[in-house]
Amino acid sequence: MRPPRSGPREAAWYDGRVMPPSSSLAVEAHDLAKTFRSGWLRRRETAALRGASLRVERGAIFGLLGPNGAGKTTLLSILATLLLPDRGRATILGHDVVREPLAVRRRLNMASGNVSFVWSLRPAEVLAFYGRLYGLHGRALRARVGELLERFELLPHLRTEYNELSTGLKQRLALAKALLNRPEVLFLDEPTLGLDPDVSIRIRQQIADLRRQEGTTIILTTHYMREAEELCDRIAFIKGGRILAEGSPDALKRQIRLGDVIVLRLDPPAPAGLAELAGVLQVNRRDDRLECTVDESEKRLPEVLRWLVEQGVLVRDCQVREPELEEVFVELAR
Repeated sequence: MRPPRSGPREAAWYDGRVMPPSSSLAVEAHDLAKTFRSGWLRRRETAALRGASLRVERGAIFGLLGPNGAGKTTLLSILATLLLPDRGRATILGHDVVREPLAVRRRLNMASGNVSFVWSLRPAEVLAFYGRLYGLHGRALRARVGELLERFELLPHLRTEYNELSTGLKQRLALAKALLNRPEVLFLDEPTLGLDPDVSIRIRQQIADLRRQEGTTIILTTHYMREAEELCDRIAFIKGGRILAEGSPDALKRQIRLGDVIVLRLDPPAPAGLAELAGVLQVNRRDDRLECTVDESEKRLPEVLRWLVEQGVLVRDCQVREPELEEVFVELAR
């Protein structure tokens, strides 16, 4: 269950805005930077993070999206105390990731889409091994392992060695391992990478159930727009080590002028002036149809239709579609 929140604190100022009290935040990072250096004669430097900042509310599912090499895994690794930042500060549930790494590790866990365990171990043996590392023993360990095997439908595969499990079963085992210590914060790095659609749906459902039933704060990286839109309360887009935009899926669509699209077939073609109406973001012609992008279709559609009637234009067909989050990703990744 979610831990009780501490007492109220004063709101903090951040980037010119009043932010929620720190007690409501599970993860807080400010200006994180990390550069990897390699080579001797020809010294090479690769800037993985260039001042990334984010805040994640307790109990939220937060998505971190970006192209390969954008800095997603580096950011998660710093928050998980696996890497030290060159600059900046981050806290998990109020504990500094650099000064208090042990306190942080007790309250979080992490699972990767590129999971790998000892090839000859069976699912129960994998969980028992890691459970001991997390301080579980005896009856408590057996009970937790049994609970997770049942929860992730691994009981029919108790005699199967790890290397003989399917990709989906390996991913479910990785997620089960990440829950052994009942983490309050969970990092998932590409949790459905390479999975068949039906298996991905089950994994996403288990992630949603985890937040709903236990109040776990979850940060996940993904390349799948549908996954992010389905699961995440808020999303951050990262590219070149910098977070370019952050907000709810709907807010991000509006932020880069990707609102709802009203598709119209008109007779005669719409007269000039449609693009000047309130809430109209852009107007594009596609063959015999007009695509009118607006901030909110429920509010703007009646206004657009009313204006067209006043101009003597006959509306032969009208459809409304929402923009895909993938369109936002493409715009920001340019």
